[in-house]
Amino acid sequence: MKRRQFINIFVLFSSILFFKPARLFASINSVKLGQEAPDFILKGFNKNNPNQKEWSLDDFSGEWLILYFYPKDFSSGCTLQAKGFQDNLSNFKKLSASVVGISADKEEEHETFCTSAKLGYTLLSDTTGETSKSYDSWLDPYSKRNTFMINPKGIVVYKWIGVRPIGHAQEVLEELYKQKKIYA
Repeated sequence: MKRRQFINIFVLFSSILFFKPARLFASINSVKLGQEAPDFILKGFNKNNPNQKEWSLDDFSGEWLILYFYPKDFSSGCTLQAKGFQDNLSNFKKLSASVVGISADKEEEHETFCTSAKLGYTLLSDTTGETSKSYDSWLDPYSKRNTFMINPKGIVVYKWIGVRPIGHAQEVLEELYKQKKIYA
């Protein structure tokens, strides 16, 4: 790991530990439950669809979308979170839900991360942070660890702010079961 990368990661995690949570999540109220999810068009990688290079919110219309933001490929927490979603991917698919991760990493890094972690879902590159900002999930230069559940009509129905990676995918899956009953 390069010195600059180490410093960036150290600053990110130090800020999470020492800043007041209200400051980190102060603007999170702009993505409201019951409102349309902010649109996006981002480049990314999915090993099951290697010819597709760009994704938008419209690519997931008509199905449930679990959209999670995370700081950095290959970091311990992000790897744990990604593998949690991978371990539950077949259950998400049974419920007609797609899982998509977004970070500031480049597509090439996502490809390497997907390969090494054996991920079978899409990772998108938000190198400028614009999509992360639209979901109030940006703490320059990284995406904050937040997750949004979007129903088949493109409406945000649930959100998790300041996610802890351990057990998060299972928590999301349980909420998806509940939401599917509400929107059935």
